[in-house]
Formats: sequence, C-alpha cells, structure tokens
Amino acid sequence: MFKNEEKKAVTEMVNSSNVIAKETKITGEIVAQGNIRIEGTVEGTLKSEKKVVIGESARIIGNISAVEVEISGYIEGEIKCSEALYLKRSAVIKGDMVTKKLVVENGAVFNGKCHMTEVISVDSEAKQTVNNNHEQSKEKLLVK
Repeated sequence: MFKNEEKKAVTEMVNSSNVIAKETKITGEIVAQGNIRIEGTVEGTLKSEKKVVIGESARIIGNISAVEVEISGYIEGEIKCSEALYLKRSAVIKGDMVTKKLVVENGAVFNGKCHMTEVISVDSEAKQTVNNNHEQSKEKLLVK
C-alpha cells in the first residue's frame, strides 16, 4: 500500500507547475519534470519534460528546451521543442528555433533561423537531425 502512495506523490510532482513571478530574477539553470511558467527574468537555461510558458512580462536570456513552448515575452537564445512552438503576438525572439510544429500569431517578432523536422529530440540530437535533413535536401537538389 505504501508503494501506491509513493506513485501518487511522484505523479503529482511530475504534473505540477512551477511559476517564476514577475518581480523574480533567476541566474542559472532551471530543470523541471513538470510545466514551467515564467513571468520574471531568467538568465540561463530552461529545461522541461513538459511545457514552458513565457509570459508577456518575461525576459529570457538563454536557451529553452521542452516538449511544448508558448512565448508571449522576450527571448534571446535558442529554443528547442519536440512538439509545438507557439509565438503569441507580443513575442519577441532573437535566436534560432528547432521544432516539429510552429504557430505564429500576427505581430510576433522573430529574428533567427527556424528548423522544422518530423522527428526531433529535445537534447543535443536535435542539431544532428536538422543537419542530416539539410544535407539530404542538398543531395536531392543535386541529383535532379
């Protein structure tokens, strides 16, 4: 019976959300198994096994890695997500993006490169997947 209680506690922890308030500034790395919502300032990396939400008041100087990312604030850095990336109308991004699906609202600002691919890993394998796809595309163009 104690095992079921442990499983429940772990499930609750994984499904939890972490919030960084508007007046908060964090320097360093944030790693979470659950969702992360940022309204304040982060100078460093954000990694989540679930979803990262960047609010309108948020300012991120660093990289983001998650399954799903929704951006309404300012980001200067690389964004990697294995599923969907949503850029809301107030989003300002200076940096590259790697994602499977991209949704951009009218008014969002993005300066950088965007790589979209079918299969993507949130980890460093993402760059290798993109590079391999790019090389294969070049080869197809040369063959034709």
